[in-house]
Amino acid sequence: MHDSVHSFHIPVMGISFTIDTPLKVARFGISSVVSIVDDQLLEDMRMHYCRQLGKPYEPITSQAKDSRARRITASLDSMQELLTKQLEKLKLEAFVPGADISKYFELLPASPLKKEYQAMLRLVPGSPERIATEAKLRSTLKFGSIDVNIMAKVDKDNYAKDGSKLPAEFADAMAALRGFAQSKLHASLVLSAGYNPRLYSYLERFDCFYPDAEGLLFKQVILKVSDYRSAHVQGKILAKKGIWVAEFRIESGLNCGGHAFPTEGILQGPILEEFREKRAALRQELFGICNESLRQSGRSVFLEIPKQRITAQGGVGTADEHSLLLDYYGLDSVGWGSPFLLVPEATGVDEHTREQLAVAKPEDYYLSHASPLGVPFNNFRPSTSEAQRKRRIEKDRPGSPCYKKYLSANTEFTEQPICTSSRQYQHLKIKQLEASGLPEDELKQAVEAVVEKDCLCEGLSVSASHNNDLPIRHNLTAVTICPGPNLAFFSGTFSLREMIDHIYGRGFVGNAIPRPHVFVNELQLYIRYFRKELNKGKASLTEKLLRSRENFRKNLLLGIEYYRQHMPYMASGDAGARMLSQLSLAEDQLMEDALVLQA
Repeated sequence: MHDSVHSFHIPVMGISFTIDTPLKVARFGISSVVSIVDDQLLEDMRMHYCRQLGKPYEPITSQAKDSRARRITASLDSMQELLTKQLEKLKLEAFVPGADISKYFELLPASPLKKEYQAMLRLVPGSPERIATEAKLRSTLKFGSIDVNIMAKVDKDNYAKDGSKLPAEFADAMAALRGFAQSKLHASLVLSAGYNPRLYSYLERFDCFYPDAEGLLFKQVILKVSDYRSAHVQGKILAKKGIWVAEFRIESGLNCGGHAFPTEGILQGPILEEFREKRAALRQELFGICNESLRQSGRSVFLEIPKQRITAQGGVGTADEHSLLLDYYGLDSVGWGSPFLLVPEATGVDEHTREQLAVAKPEDYYLSHASPLGVPFNNFRPSTSEAQRKRRIEKDRPGSPCYKKYLSANTEFTEQPICTSSRQYQHLKIKQLEASGLPEDELKQAVEAVVEKDCLCEGLSVSASHNNDLPIRHNLTAVTICPGPNLAFFSGTFSLREMIDHIYGRGFVGNAIPRPHVFVNELQLYIRYFRKELNKGKASLTEKLLRSRENFRKNLLLGIEYYRQHMPYMASGDAGARMLSQLSLAEDQLMEDALVLQA
């Protein structure tokens, strides 16, 4: 919510991997994002927090009125209470080696505040000057934000016991929004994965998203977007409701963890350049629309243009890349996600899975079709969830029992939506395919596409249960994890200090695998994705699809030319020569693809 003392943040990862990250890192000034999709997990975590606080735990059962929203509110409030106690303790600590208050300042990037801390250490302990400087430093303490994430389109309707559909406000995303809005958190709501009209309209119901009489916001909105157009369109939609977008969080289409949302071949560099050129005009335009809407509705207006942060995430892996995004593109913060999966002090990955990640090879990370959402999903081959999926197929029992139902959206065989990773759906779909008369090879491919879908609701949440001695629901212990391909360039496990030193160029924790520049790596991922899509549909390329493929290819070529023109900002010396060579190779590959399209 405030200007951070750090130039990076930890994005949401999975359902459980950052669910208690704020309690691990916020006292050091680091902001992070919690998923609030799984209210049962949040309720179990609240039980865990109550133990830590020494408070009695009074459960909110799934049968209680408005249980989803109430569970989310109660869990977030408990987290806030725990963090408040951490902060009270921190402020009372002495500036001695090993103390959290000393670690707070040691982790800071180079800054006047860091220099002031270092100067304080040279003063005589107990001297009036030292005491005054320590007091001044304590007054500067800023703590990281506990922000929350809602995937806007993960918003299934819910039903009463008699089968009747409940009102829209009890749908999953709607109830999650209400749970956050009613919490005590002075934080931000990160909306991701697209535009949901009813969810955006529901924001209007809560005063906390509107400015108070002094023009200040108690809760803010962050939009995760893939490009400038998306930011402009969605920003205007919300501004017309009087809702200010406090931050646009730009995520790489393919060089990220979790679900991937590929652009039409438009690369991260050109996307960031457009934001760099237009951010001031965008802020001014949205301010005018927003304040006019506030006036017409009789609400308090902003007294001056509020800050609007522009941040980015996806595949950043070196201090030089981090600095490029801050210095040339003028970003306010850079998201470092997947590398923090290797930092036990920051994320909640179970020990077995973290050990797998620590020794993983590049080929272990891949873009899959495992998600029931029908969106490409970054997956990890050695995961226990992937092993479980294969065992079920071998036993002729593909699919998962479906208890949480967060991704239930298919009505092909049922009146109420079911999940395409469920055993029920996969049984019905395979039966339909086997009766269709398809040739054997086509039938095999079609069945493989069905059984590739995996249960994410259980797999992405169970790590928190393993780590915190929480109930393992329905005896489902297998872990799904969804790192970005960037994790291939990190091996081992690291302390929080080691990872932050890496980010700021004070140390190095990468492995020995040759690492292309973050922009080149994304380009290579896009070319692989493009070629796979091209080969998949080569036999049935319609004129419309042909134009779409060619437009994709041309956008990639435009991106290559952009990087060439901006090479002085990207890299120099041997690194620049290597990047130019890789760009030329990518261009040659795309020229070959032109021949395929013309054939």
